[in-house]
Amino acid sequence: MTFDAASRQTLLHHHAEAYVNLAIQNIEREYPYMPWLVVDGPGTLPSHRELHPVFYGSFDWHSCVEMYWTAVRLLRLFPNDTPQTGAREAISNLLTDEHIEVEVAFFANPAHRGFERPYGWGWLLSLQAELDRWDDPDGRRWATTLRPLSREIAHNFVTWLPLLTYPQRTGVHQNTAFALLRSLDHAADLANAGKPALHDALREAGLRFFTSDTDYPAHYEPSGADFLSAALSEAELMSRLLLPGDFAAWLDAFLPKLAVVQPAQLFTPAEVSDGSDGQIAHLAGLNLSRAAGFLAIANVLEAGDPRVGALQDAAAVHANASLGSVSGGDYMLEHWLAAYATLLLTT
Repeated sequence: MTFDAASRQTLLHHHAEAYVNLAIQNIEREYPYMPWLVVDGPGTLPSHRELHPVFYGSFDWHSCVEMYWTAVRLLRLFPNDTPQTGAREAISNLLTDEHIEVEVAFFANPAHRGFERPYGWGWLLSLQAELDRWDDPDGRRWATTLRPLSREIAHNFVTWLPLLTYPQRTGVHQNTAFALLRSLDHAADLANAGKPALHDALREAGLRFFTSDTDYPAHYEPSGADFLSAALSEAELMSRLLLPGDFAAWLDAFLPKLAVVQPAQLFTPAEVSDGSDGQIAHLAGLNLSRAAGFLAIANVLEAGDPRVGALQDAAAVHANASLGSVSGGDYMLEHWLAAYATLLLTT
């Protein structure tokens, strides 16, 4: 499978419409859903949609945010290949000032300070960054509407990260490096606007947690429900925090055998034995997130670096393993996997 930039563009031109349609279907689909709520007394519980009138769909809150991001990114980058009118109408109906006020109130409640931390936080800030990059009337309006929530989450990050003594090196939602990575673009936008607090907090935490890591045991990956590679998430984050030469040296120490395609477990796509099982289905996302990570890391290294070819080949193999699972399968895959396909194909 050829998987250079031109090939990825061709795939996106072919799939962008289907991915946007799938994202909008997920955003608007209220059931089934998996609620998260701290209950502090008896009484009637509010519905998921009452608590989250913007991000009620796609089975859970973070997946819904991912689907908004998928739709917005593809509408922005591929205006001629995506269903603009219907998608814009759907987003406009849900992403309103009144609805965002309800979302902000939920996050501002001290009882909910751990809600979607840090995975959903990172994706929400990615959505804000995507909207802020879109020179479009709807994009600008939606960016303004979303900003109170991104401001609340940025504040929560700045408050929480100094308290985080240890990072979580895991392949699921609690992964620290991936959340920091997803938040960096918005943090950089804020810093460029004279508001460096979030960027400073992310950078300080990333360097504090990961600078000294060496000989990472990536041969233990994956675990049975991973959709992230802890090794590659950390490496990609550090590629954003360090200068290219410093990163190349850090990577030598962190994963010293990449040039010889080792450890083999990191270069072998995960097998998804049952796409209807929500945990096993995560492994399809692992293949796509690994592929995106391989490409992102290769893009930072010098062209003559012997690791580049190995990383690019691994990206192609992993992409081929799971791109076909984005649609047409079980909802346990369809409610989120398009985000990782989009992340990969637009890397």
